[in-house]
Amino acid sequence: MSKIGKRAILLLLALPIGFNVMAQETKKPMLEELIPGGESYLYAENLYGLQWWGDECIKPGIDTLYSVQPQTGKEEVLFTREQVNKALASAGYPKLSHLYDLQFLWDDKTEVLLPRNVRYAVYNWKKEEVIGRDDLPKEPSANYDYAINKNLAYTVKNNLYVNGRQITNEPEGIVCGQSVHRNEFGINKGTFWSPKGNLLAFYRMDESMVTQYPLVDITARVGEVNNIRYPMAGMTSHKVQVGIYNPSTDKNIYLNTGDPTNRYFTNISWAPDEKSLYLIEVNRDQNHVKLCQYNAETGELMQTLYEETHPKYVEPQNPIVFLPWDDTKFIYQSQRDGYNHLYLFDTHTKIYPETHTSANGGTYRQYCKVKQLTKGDWLVSEILGFNAKRKDIIFTAIEGLKSGHFAVNTANGKMNQPFSTSQESEHNGLLNASGTYLIDRYSTKDQPRIINLVDTKKFKETVNLLTAKSPYEGYQMPSIETGTIKAADGTTDLHFRIMKPADFDSSKKYPVIVYVYGGPHAQCVTGGWQNGARGWDTYMANKGYIMFTIDNRGSSNRGLAFENATFRRLGVEEGKDQVKGIEYLKSLPYVDSERIGVHGWSFGGHMTTALLLRYPEIFKVGVAGGPVIDWGYYEIMYGERYMDTPETNPEGYKECNLKNLAGQLKGHLLIIHDDHDDTCVPQHTLSFMKACVDARTYPDLFIYPCHKHNVMGRDRVHLHEKITRYFEEHL
Repeated sequence: MSKIGKRAILLLLALPIGFNVMAQETKKPMLEELIPGGESYLYAENLYGLQWWGDECIKPGIDTLYSVQPQTGKEEVLFTREQVNKALASAGYPKLSHLYDLQFLWDDKTEVLLPRNVRYAVYNWKKEEVIGRDDLPKEPSANYDYAINKNLAYTVKNNLYVNGRQITNEPEGIVCGQSVHRNEFGINKGTFWSPKGNLLAFYRMDESMVTQYPLVDITARVGEVNNIRYPMAGMTSHKVQVGIYNPSTDKNIYLNTGDPTNRYFTNISWAPDEKSLYLIEVNRDQNHVKLCQYNAETGELMQTLYEETHPKYVEPQNPIVFLPWDDTKFIYQSQRDGYNHLYLFDTHTKIYPETHTSANGGTYRQYCKVKQLTKGDWLVSEILGFNAKRKDIIFTAIEGLKSGHFAVNTANGKMNQPFSTSQESEHNGLLNASGTYLIDRYSTKDQPRIINLVDTKKFKETVNLLTAKSPYEGYQMPSIETGTIKAADGTTDLHFRIMKPADFDSSKKYPVIVYVYGGPHAQCVTGGWQNGARGWDTYMANKGYIMFTIDNRGSSNRGLAFENATFRRLGVEEGKDQVKGIEYLKSLPYVDSERIGVHGWSFGGHMTTALLLRYPEIFKVGVAGGPVIDWGYYEIMYGERYMDTPETNPEGYKECNLKNLAGQLKGHLLIIHDDHDDTCVPQHTLSFMKACVDARTYPDLFIYPCHKHNVMGRDRVHLHEKITRYFEEHL
């Protein structure tokens, strides 16, 4: 064969390979790759189980666990999975499949807590031995809470156990040791060990007087009713008590708070000496909070340290935190100047309480000396801990799309750097024992994950543990832009995100899908990875849609006035701001203003439905998931905070009840609901369907059996395919 012939064959053989590479470089990610639960879900590389052992960073792997020196990055093997499993086998325990779930609870010991699947055994890597425990239950149990002195609390059904001993014996309708007040006020658990683990505070919730709501289990041959206790706005609420259990005496006491009717007990914390317990009490109207101290031995009220009111609502989210170097001082977080900031309380210095007007329009009374430590039009999102040597508080803060870690000195109030030095990003951190270094996990618009060890004196990186590549390398991806427009009030800036197809052509007209949440405690447009865009947004942009999201007034991380602008009229002011976003979109030459759709879930489901009903001339297609339709059907704590009760705010409940607008539906609306939704109960959707039948309008309905308030796991891909098909068919 001639050289020319050989070259031709080689070229022909090479062409398909070249074409495949080009195709791979320009292919678009599919739903299976973009949605959690997908068989080929793409995600950025991560390091799991990072934590501190005193001042050494712990980096677990599948087979080997390392300690990392934060100054130099030097790594040392502490132990291997093979060593742990050998000790476990000798003690008669099951083996570990990886080392990610271990907990380093003791800074001064070569011991680590092994996960629950090996019954909370403790491994001593210096002695290479396992110390087991035999007091865990054989029956189904939950809510495990492990104390530093190795006391263990957990629940079986509705009762509380400690170290294998049942400490409450309550009938159905009374729940102990579990989260209360429907997880509002920052509550996410029901047990609270004292600092040394000698005493256990716990919640006891009597909900026997709360109306039961029926959910139907369709997996049984004859459908079975699963009742849940669900207090709807304006109805009878549960009653909560706070107990204290002493394992050494096997005795319980309950705090003498008085009649718990229509009161919320939140944000529990212990005094460092374990002699008293602090909690923040909220009245049912949620416009008055009190910080109270109770005697841990007698349960009697010792003193009230602080009170705060607001004409709309006060919403405590964080327990007090004592300074580790001074048991008479603690940090309280408040929005009394309009943003969540840190206040230093000096319990040693009593003052005569006077009522003061706060900057946010409320009032406050303080019974001891208080100093504001942080201030500005930004907010503290989390206290990470302390540097006792420098007397610094280390915390994370947010301003719009910016976030970062900072330190403020408790003596002089000086911050380590002005907030303006932070960048658009999303940060979270974990501080070491001495407060000298932190594990900083963050992302930016273009960087999915960076994990650094950071010196807290100058907040400079000392060691890079991970810089993850984009999981979408080699894929054709949409472009993302952010900006601001004015809200419907004409003065407030709103952040928006816009995504354009990868093959965007400015001479074409594109349909628009607005993704909306819009409610409290959520920020959709961020400074983090892809500016907060979700996988489905990427998918739809690549299918030829302009994807648009705006954080209206009422959403999170912009201060109290921004959030409570929607008070007593949920969905109304938010909708006006969303329309301002549409006005901006219509000014863009490539937007087809005749093809605008909207999608959201939960509060976003309410917003989606409301926008189609209130603005039928704008929104042609909507898919609403798990929507609130009638705030009178929603639970007390959340609903009454933002809407008051149906009795005190009948006009607001009527205006915001979407059943009353059912006759205004002109476009295509698909409502999706889960049959076991215990957050937005199915009554919302079913009653709306009835209202539409009565009004002779024609929405569509799809039910996901066996799911709660969202569709999770493998079915989540099906959900987004269903949503996609609806927009493809109608928009």
